[in-house]
Amino acid sequence: MKRRKSLATVTVIVLVILIAFFLTKKNNPPESGSGKLPELVLRISDPSQGYPEGDPYDTILRYTGFTISYNEKNEEPAWVTYILTKSKVQSGSEVRTENFRSDLNIVTGSATIKDYTGSGYDRGHMAPAADMKWSSKAMNESFLLSNMSPQEKEFNRGIWSKLETKVRDWAVLNDSILVVTGPVLNGINKYIGKDSVGVPNYYFKVIADISYPTYKIISFVLPNRASNKEIFNYTVTLDSVERLTGLKFFPGIRDKAMRNRLETTLSTDLWR
Repeated sequence: MKRRKSLATVTVIVLVILIAFFLTKKNNPPESGSGKLPELVLRISDPSQGYPEGDPYDTILRYTGFTISYNEKNEEPAWVTYILTKSKVQSGSEVRTENFRSDLNIVTGSATIKDYTGSGYDRGHMAPAADMKWSSKAMNESFLLSNMSPQEKEFNRGIWSKLETKVRDWAVLNDSILVVTGPVLNGINKYIGKDSVGVPNYYFKVIADISYPTYKIISFVLPNRASNKEIFNYTVTLDSVERLTGLKFFPGIRDKAMRNRLETTLSTDLWR
């Protein structure tokens, strides 16, 4: 009788261990490498959790659909960030307003329409108007010049537009993504307008899938010129973007091993 009780006890213990093992495998994101998903704990519910660390003198402007870090020296954003969801993309019906105007929230004054007039450059959205169709206020605010940067026409209307469309596709496919985007302000040597708006040589875009459990990140750096290449030709590691921009992304992640994986993993195949 005692032997039977012992066997029954051992059986129960084994079953408990097996159940715990399979539940752990089911609820934890797979580790990175060899096409597996990166083990990134990006439980982001508010864009402020995705703010990069940059120039402390830049002005942080929070709007309905996005947040801007405005760089006074170059009269344009250092970065813009926002969360885009499947519901925002699919429910959006607001019409593009074309209401370009200066941002009166910049105490020292933002760029103006005259800065761009006759310059040959487009007023390139960092937070795209098409991503703000879910709110009339967000759409209207996306045309503030604090959200603009001088872009070559062929670039803005070509590969940059294609990447913006792809971002909306990813929001639908992944349910919820965090976008951090902007011009590369280092190395600027050309300016337009009376306010000397810097013309960047490159632009970056970092996209994080924040829908548990499929955490993954993809980063791009694109030259400010026309291109017929596929957008995936411009994918880079996150640490490459950090070196180029001087920004530190996702500073809330303190674990060194996780940060190293986050910065050096190129998970392009997970986004195709």
